[in-house]
Amino acid sequence: MVADAPLVVVMGVSGSGKSTVGARLAVELGVPFVDADSLHPITNVDKMAAGKPLTDEDRWPWLRAVGSKLAAATGTGLVVACSALKRSYRDAIRAEAPETSFVYLHGSRELLSSRLSKREDHFMPAALLDSQLDTLEPLADDEAGVAVDVAGTPDAIVESAASAIRALD
Repeated sequence: MVADAPLVVVMGVSGSGKSTVGARLAVELGVPFVDADSLHPITNVDKMAAGKPLTDEDRWPWLRAVGSKLAAATGTGLVVACSALKRSYRDAIRAEAPETSFVYLHGSRELLSSRLSKREDHFMPAALLDSQLDTLEPLADDEAGVAVDVAGTPDAIVESAASAIRALD
């Protein structure tokens, strides 16, 4: 990873603050931001909106698109908000953009559920939180990245994430 042009995926389950933290982290790091939700094919969005979890087969093209977006930003940097719940999903992203680091946002089920219940106009229903938590594989020790607890303020979370990403260099 290049310190002034990091490639970062802000990952975690729905409600962890990926989009909020990701956008603010991108500003802090001086790089663009993309929400990976915007890269989902419409069939995936429709499926999630209907309360049906995505299958791995649904996810592979999306994960390749996320990785390609990051790879295209090599040299300029990019922060992407993307669930990246499984190691294999992160591996698919790294296959396209090997220099990618991950910021894993984690929190208690109660906190995440509370956040989801307050959201409006989002295609991911709160009912899918348990399926995401069941699927979640936290970052392994051999993966470039950091874990950040989301119980704090957005400013504190972003500050912690930015410091940790800079320290990975």
